[in-house]
Parts: sequence; C-alpha cells; structure tokens
Amino acid sequence: MNKILVPYDFSDVAKHALNFAAQIARKSKAESVTLINIIEQPTPSDFKTMGVSNADPMENIWIKKMIEKAEANMEAIMADESMKDIKLNYKIVLGNPFKELAAEIETQGVKLVVMGTSGASGAEEFFVGSNAERMVRYSKAPVITVDHEATLEAVNDIVFASNFHEVSESFISHVKGLQSLFGAKLRLVKINTPASFTTTRQDKKQMEEFIAKHKLENCTYETYNHSNEEDGVLAYAEDVAADLIAIGTKQRRGLGHFLAGSIAEDVVNHAKVPVWTYGLENES
Repeated sequence: MNKILVPYDFSDVAKHALNFAAQIARKSKAESVTLINIIEQPTPSDFKTMGVSNADPMENIWIKKMIEKAEANMEAIMADESMKDIKLNYKIVLGNPFKELAAEIETQGVKLVVMGTSGASGAEEFFVGSNAERMVRYSKAPVITVDHEATLEAVNDIVFASNFHEVSESFISHVKGLQSLFGAKLRLVKINTPASFTTTRQDKKQMEEFIAKHKLENCTYETYNHSNEEDGVLAYAEDVAADLIAIGTKQRRGLGHFLAGSIAEDVVNHAKVPVWTYGLENES
C-alpha cells in the first residue's frame, strides 16, 4: 500500500476518506497519498488541457474559477498540521472522472484507492449507480469505501464474503495484507441461497480446505442462509457487528453488468461499515 489515491471532491464523505487514508498511510508507511480532484469538462472537445481550444469564453472563465477554488481548498489541506506526518500531494485535472482515475491508477502504480460514498438507491442505483460503485467496477487497484468517520483501531473484525472457489492467489494475498494491516480477525462467510444451495457438510469441507490451502490464521468460517447474496452479506455483517467487509468483484461492464449486476457493488451502496473490494481477475 505504498501509493494511496483518494478521489477528492471536498464533500464530507471525501474528508472521511482522506482521514482514513491518512491513518492507513501512517500504519503502512506509505510512499505517498495523492488527492485527485477531477473537474468534468462541459463537453468532450472543449478543453484538452488547461488552455482553450474551441470553448465558449464564459465556459473558460467558469473552468478557471473551478480550478482556482480547488487549488485554494487543496492548499488548505496541505497546510493542515494533522496531515504533516504523511507524504501528501494533490492533482487537479480536467476530464472524465473514471477515465482519469483509471489512468492515474495505472500510470502511477497506485496500490490502494480510498474514497467516500453516499451510496445510491432506487432509480439512481438502477440507472447510474454511485460514484463509488463505478470506481469498484473499473479500478485495477483495491478500493476501500467509507461513508462515515472511520478509524483503524475500530477495525477488529473483517467479514470476508466469497464462494471460495473463484479466488486467485493474487486476490487472497491482498486479503491477507488487509488483515495484517488492521491486525483483525477474519470471518469467512459463504451466503447460502435457494438459487445456489449447498449443504452444510459441503460448505464446511470447502472452507476448511480453503483455509488450509491459503494458510489463513486468526479466522473463523460460517455458512449464512439468506434469500440473496447481497442482503445476506449485509445482514451477516450486522449480526456479527463486523467493522469492515471484504469482497471480490467480477467487474462486469456494459450489457453484462446491466443483466447480472455485481454483489460487491450493491454491498458498497448499502453497507454501514467500510467496504474493501478488489477485482477477482486482477493479477497485480
């Protein structure tokens, strides 16, 4: 976790994300924490850089004011005494938020994204989803989402929800790193639903073999029955008073996402505790 990225829009949830990222940086001795504020362009062709191409003069003035305001707010954060013990920097860029974030993650070798979320529900969730949900879908680095002030010291119980047969070595190494960072107990849970029912004996054997194969320590395992996986993960986390949820995402996009969705993204939208996600197919 030597390079941490915090998408930052100056909202309360973004401030919560920065505070949590700062704690992680101190604990992991991170090389850098980068705040990135992305100003979305009015149209794709208007602004290619900080200068003007064929943009309307009034739009140019508006963009400049946005940049100046963002710079002033960022400089205030840089001057905050509580941030002096971490290697904090910032970037202000123009462009599409998710393209810019993806590019930053890839080009800078970002190892962790920490971002705030206010969730999404109803029509908003169906048609658009939350910003955090889309970040989870596209990020090549692990993502931690927070919707309230969180502290490292409060994370003692991590729920690791999985089916325990589509888990790469890369993914489990990240989970073990997460557990080590927090010094927390890991609760392995498989959500048993009517649509994908398995017996208690099958689940017990599978999870015991999984723990042995990956040499997991300080962990428990359990099967939890529910009508669907998303609600099952959330309900189990509440029942055991978990402090953080760890879950993989298949990062479906386009029609595949529209038809099948993602359990991880739904959990991010509705969880009451921080959620750590990582693409199940990522190899880095």
